Amino acid sequence: MNLFRSILLLQLSAALALAQSAPQSTPANLPNQPDALVRSLYTEVVAHHPIGIPRGEEMKILAPYLSKALLHRIDVAVDCAADYDRQYPDPSLKPPFAWLEAGLFSGDDEQAEPRAFQIEKTQSQDDGSFRVYVRLTWGTPPEKPYVWQVAAVVVREDAHFVLDDVIYLKDQGRETEARLSEYLSAGCDGPRWVGRVKQTDDKGDKPKQ
Repeated sequence: MNLFRSILLLQLSAALALAQSAPQSTPANLPNQPDALVRSLYTEVVAHHPIGIPRGEEMKILAPYLSKALLHRIDVAVDCAADYDRQYPDPSLKPPFAWLEAGLFSGDDEQAEPRAFQIEKTQSQDDGSFRVYVRLTWGTPPEKPYVWQVAAVVVREDAHFVLDDVIYLKDQGRETEARLSEYLSAGCDGPRWVGRVKQTDDKGDKPKQ
């Protein structure tokens, strides 16, 4: 494992240690309505633009907003990344994780660094969760703003609301909906790296990872 990967995994491990303690120490300070919870969370997202799995102070700030299930999925994703590094120690290989250069709460590429947001509506779901629709904007004047939308999935946990997932909605830049939970687990079987879905090329050659 090269130095960069070692540092990254150490940072992620430290972030998760903070994450596991934060929700228990600060729930009383969280907003008590789904839309208010999401507004407070995205204020932090726009301020810090966390790329990939948040680390250090970023995770300390964001962890109280996240459900225990989401924190566990992040924990497993870090373990899967460590397993990938054990299997493929070549430092020239770029780890193929969907979350690596994405904004977990906003999306890929330009979507990873939203400049502004607006809460549009909140919908209750049959399972007791809520979907809070967030309008996000990238770009600064005189550029024409790039606008997209995500749905934050909010659940009640231990008498307060927390974020349990994010749905990246279909739009001009995204052909199909995707979820944060899918990003975290892509290529993984629990904490084990098993590779992406393999496809045979046009010549019928052996599928490549």
